[in-house]
Amino acid sequence: MSTSTIQWPAEAIWQAVEPMLPGFTVEVLPSIASTSSELMQRARAGRLEPTLLVAEAQTAGRGRLGREWHSGAYAGTGVVPALTFSLGLPLAPRDWSGLSLAVGVSVAESLQPQLPAAGSGRPRVLLKWPNDLWLQDGRKLGGILVETASFSGAAAQPRYVVIGVGLNVLPVLADGLRTPPACLREVDGTLTAPRALERIAAPLVQALLGFAEAGFAPFQARFAQRDLLAGRDVTLSDGSAGQAHGVTENGTLLVHTARGMQAVNSSEISVRPV
Repeated sequence: MSTSTIQWPAEAIWQAVEPMLPGFTVEVLPSIASTSSELMQRARAGRLEPTLLVAEAQTAGRGRLGREWHSGAYAGTGVVPALTFSLGLPLAPRDWSGLSLAVGVSVAESLQPQLPAAGSGRPRVLLKWPNDLWLQDGRKLGGILVETASFSGAAAQPRYVVIGVGLNVLPVLADGLRTPPACLREVDGTLTAPRALERIAAPLVQALLGFAEAGFAPFQARFAQRDLLAGRDVTLSDGSAGQAHGVTENGTLLVHTARGMQAVNSSEISVRPV
């Protein structure tokens, strides 16, 4: 379903995904407060069908740790400067650890299937643990927010998971920011929000179904190829500092500090590269 005048590939995405997710639907809205909030509200009301919800404008989008994410189409132009969408579906992995990292791997690989050679001058899409996409020059390209809603008392039953993704497509005004954000046009000059969505959607569903079967371990090496923090000095939000040493098979970040090797969980702490 679409109420937009912009040409979104809703039908093509539905045809690619519905065989994997029976009952899957695609919705595109001109404006909404938050795609993730909307899908979470539906889940709590018992609406658990797999849904891709896309917004051309978000007025109250949310990121990790309560940060805001706003986006909006350029009035009258049919141009969407940022891609914002949420994917909701029932999922029952054996272990939820590392889910946001697996999502990041899938999105990054869809946007840039092959990393350009170091020193080539072409931007490299990398992943900053636990849930951001950056370019290698230290600028943020986008973010990922994972939320779940339980709808059964049994621990082994599925939860409804909502994956929220926000990506800058065009250059963003950097008022008040020390470093201007990155955008997809720097990676691929042909990308628009609809084209980026078509690249991302079906592989993301495949990645989520694979994660449900095998957890994060199959994604570990792929994450390592794009690990922005590996080998870099980092400062943790508790004030301690150390050097990042990659992630474990369940997505835990390893940081060597003055106290030795520390295992850092996303629920405990945030990390900034020095």
